Parts: sequence; structure tokens; C-alpha cells
Amino acid sequence: MEIVVILNAIISVMNAISKFISNLLWYKNIFKYVGVFATRKFKPAKNYHKYAVIVAARNEENVIGNLIESVRMQNYPEDMLDIFVVADNCTDNTAKIARELGAVCYERFDNDHRTKGYALQYLVECIRRDYGIDSYEGYILFDADNLLAPDYLERMNDAFDEGEKIVTSYRNTKNFGDNWISASYGVHWLRTVRNEHRPRSLFHLATRIQGTGFLFSHELIEDGWNWVSLTEDRAFCADAVAKGYKISYNHDAIFYDEQPTSIKIAMRQRIRWAKGHLQAFVEIGPKLLWHIFFTGGVASAHEKGEVTPLKRLFNNIRLRFISLDMLSVVYTRSLFITFKRLIWLALRISIICITAKSFNIAPIWAAVYSVIWWNIEGCLKNMLVALYVYIIEQRRIEKIPFFKTLWFAFTFPVFDLIGKLSLVIALFTKVEWKPIPHDSKVKITDIVKNKENLDKKQKIS
Repeated sequence: MEIVVILNAIISVMNAISKFISNLLWYKNIFKYVGVFATRKFKPAKNYHKYAVIVAARNEENVIGNLIESVRMQNYPEDMLDIFVVADNCTDNTAKIARELGAVCYERFDNDHRTKGYALQYLVECIRRDYGIDSYEGYILFDADNLLAPDYLERMNDAFDEGEKIVTSYRNTKNFGDNWISASYGVHWLRTVRNEHRPRSLFHLATRIQGTGFLFSHELIEDGWNWVSLTEDRAFCADAVAKGYKISYNHDAIFYDEQPTSIKIAMRQRIRWAKGHLQAFVEIGPKLLWHIFFTGGVASAHEKGEVTPLKRLFNNIRLRFISLDMLSVVYTRSLFITFKRLIWLALRISIICITAKSFNIAPIWAAVYSVIWWNIEGCLKNMLVALYVYIIEQRRIEKIPFFKTLWFAFTFPVFDLIGKLSLVIALFTKVEWKPIPHDSKVKITDIVKNKENLDKKQKIS
């Protein structure tokens, strides 16, 4: 019985901490509701801006050509766009294919520094040496497996022309219906779109970028690409916010991403993400915390023209809030919650096993019962979230049979559980960056054609 008392005391303390944090972040509930109905819209741009598309690729000969083809098909002036690829430790024809399709390709070989961040660091330095960083007003980062909707750059240019320095976009999935794993990834990205990107952009705050499909001004890399951790994206956006930048989102700019279909690959990727998130919290968290209380002048660093004292005060408060909000993103709350639930599970098993022994019930079956009912409320909530995403995004995502939709919604809580367990594993293990295999043959022309056919059927019906 002593173990029960100890576990109860630990849970009570953790519940108090969790309640305090939840109360501090209550505003996120407003984001979720607002994200259902509204997001920021951008006016058509008055000017075309010059961009560089940058891609870090490792052994991506199966997909790099399809990405470059989708960039070449953009409704955007060709002379205002260049494509740069870094073939990072490649042993296949990635570099050859990229060059044949008109991209500027640099090859890098360094087995000691293998993250995507190091590859981008090398690419940025090559661009600086051969072209100059400020030769391009903005840079758009993609992964080799991505595909761009034909109007992607035009829509992103709308946001950039309004003065936005960092803009992320709508991350769709090109293999949504392959299996429950790829579908879960798709729901995961679109849940973030609805709960985070849309409302934060509407309120002119800072959302987070997620690995790929985002645009940033050249001024952010004047001193080079300095984010080389396992999750360079999280470090990039946290560092940008600490310097006073906001991060917007354009719901009309759509790109497509290939998702893993193997549980082994998914687990490996989620552990890497988790480790990178922990690193970002350690590296950038103190800067964000400091910025909440001491802005150090960054509140006025990006102001243009004459600014009234009232507007300057509002901008100061807004940037302090953005820092708090971004700190809540890099803060690994899931790790805390997972530990709390594991302790709760241990307590539940202890109590049930003691009870089971009294009634001559095998403790193993009591333990199994506890695991099954562990966080049943959270599982049901995640199933409803998945169904919500399928319903509200049905016009944009791949059409999936009804029975498959139900199955994917039913299995989505497993994906969420993998993420929580990955945090615990990442905390106690050494994690190395490894590439995610991509072999989808889908082209942007296939996606556009399927969408056109679906629109025709819907009009007829």
C-alpha cells in the first residue's frame, strides 16, 4: 500500500502543475474554435518578387524530378525563380537528375554532420559565394518528395508582397489513402492547420513552421543558416520569434507531401522529432523566456514608417505574447503529460492488482484491463478530431471510401500514442538523423487531373 500512497502524492503534485500550465494557456481553446471558421486572407500581389527554391536531398532520385517539374509548372514568371538543390551524401542519381531538369545542384559529402540543417547550411553558403544572399528577396524551402499546386508560388507571393517575412502553407498529403499510418500523418498536419496556423495568422501572431513548405525573407539568413539540430524547423521559428519576427500562414498555398507507411519508419521519425524538440527547448527556450520580460528592442526592430506611441505599445505587448506562445510550442508538455499518465497507469495497476488478489483474480488480467482503459477519454477525443478533419477538409484531401475513413479515425489515437512514447524514448536514448525513404511516383499532373475529375462529378451530382 505504500507504493499507492507515494504514487498518489506524485500525481497530486503533477496535476497541480498541469492545471497551472493549462490555465496559463487557456487562450489556445479560442484558437481551436476560431480556426474552424476563419483565417487570414491576402490580397493579390502588386509585384512579383524574386525567389530561390532550396531543397536538401539525400538519395531522392525517385522523387526529385517530380518536385522540380511541379516548380517549373508554376503560374509565376520563370525569370523570377531559381531552384537550388544540395545532393547531401548521395550515392544515386539525385544530382544528375536535378541538373538535367535545370536546377543548380551542389554536392556535399560529410558523414560527421548528417542532419538536414547541415546540408542547408552548406547550400546557403554556396549560394552566398556564387550568387549573393540578397540576390533573392525570399527563399522557399521544400523536401525532395514535395509537389506544388500550380498556383502555389503566386499565392505565397501575395503574402510576401503584403510585407510578411516568414510564411508557411497548407500541407496536404499525396498518399493519404495508402494505409492508416500515412492517413494519420495527414490528419496530424491538418489538425495543426486548423488549431494553430489559421487562427494565429488571423490574429497576426506567430505560428510554427513544420519542416517544409515555407517562405522566408533573405534577411533571416544574412548570417547563414544556423539551425542544424535534429529538428531545424522548430529551432528556426523559435529563434525567429525571439528576434521579433511573426510567422504567418497562407491557406490558399497548397503543397503535397509523401508520408511514411511503415510503423518502423514512423517510429524512427517520431523519436527523431521528439529528440529535436527537446534540443530546441534547451537551446531556444531561455531566449523566448527572456523575451517575454525583456524585448531588448526587437519590438520596434521591424516597424516601418511613423509609429504612434500607442501602436508601439501594442506591438511590444503582442511580441511578448508571441514569445510566450512560441515557448508553449517548444516546451515539451507532452513529455510531462506522458510521465504523469504513466505514473497514473502504475497507480491504477497497483490498486487493481491488490484488489484482484483479494478476489483471487489473476493480476496479469487486471493489468491488461488497466492498459486498455488507460486514457480512453483521450483516444475517443482523437477519433473525433480525425473525423472532424476528414469532414472539414474533404474538398482538398484525397477522396477515401467511407469505411476507410472510419478505420483511419479509429486508428489515429495509436499515432498520437506513438508520439507520446517517442518523447520518453528520446529523453533516454541517443538519436541520429536518418533519411526517410520516398518512392511515390505521383506527379502534380496526376493530382490536378484527379481533382478536376472529382469537381466535375460533384457538379453533375
